[in-house]
Amino acid sequence: MERLKIRVNHVVLDGDLSLPENPLGLIIFSHGSGSSRFSPRNNLVAQYLNKLGFGTFLFDLLTQEEDLDYRLRFDIPLLSGRLEQVTRFLLEHPSTKNFPFAYFGASTGAASALIAASHLQNNIKAVVSRGGRPDLAMGVLPKVHCPTLLIVGEFDFEVLELNRKAYDKITGKKEIRIIEEATHLFEEPGKLELAAQYSGEWFLEHLKSNSSGKPNIPRQINIH
Repeated sequence: MERLKIRVNHVVLDGDLSLPENPLGLIIFSHGSGSSRFSPRNNLVAQYLNKLGFGTFLFDLLTQEEDLDYRLRFDIPLLSGRLEQVTRFLLEHPSTKNFPFAYFGASTGAASALIAASHLQNNIKAVVSRGGRPDLAMGVLPKVHCPTLLIVGEFDFEVLELNRKAYDKITGKKEIRIIEEATHLFEEPGKLELAAQYSGEWFLEHLKSNSSGKPNIPRQINIH
């Protein structure tokens, strides 16, 4: 793992870059409010994607001081702007510039990912939203043309309804996967692993440029 410090305007954001041998692409994570690059759920998904052959980048959208301001956690324009600037940095970074890029967004981070994707249409090849709030990006959804997968828990009733409304606004290739008996955080046994599997399948399908074949999809995920 490589620790990166990326200056965005007046702040420096910390990020963790994990690159397997001959990566199939780079998945940039955009976490939800109150979370960070240390999110155990996002790290589980990232480890799974690493096993599939994808590079991953998890970073803090806010500094520790900024995260104390509750309002900033929901400042979607600020967060999506930072995600876009970090993406532009990685598009030029020697270790990552030659890969196809995609976003994985969780909770409010999904809105940031979709907004950034609408601004970087030539660079972002796919988006996955896990328990996301794409409704917070409703105004740009018609401009999101990359393949978009919405993953929602069956028992996450309010968010599921918001995802269905957002789904109708997306004009590109899209799919919604409802995970049975799962709630918002996918805390039930095996549900987060299933979300990771669906995400991996989506990225394997849509980030093909560096892939010489489809690897076996592991069914077991172990956190180290």
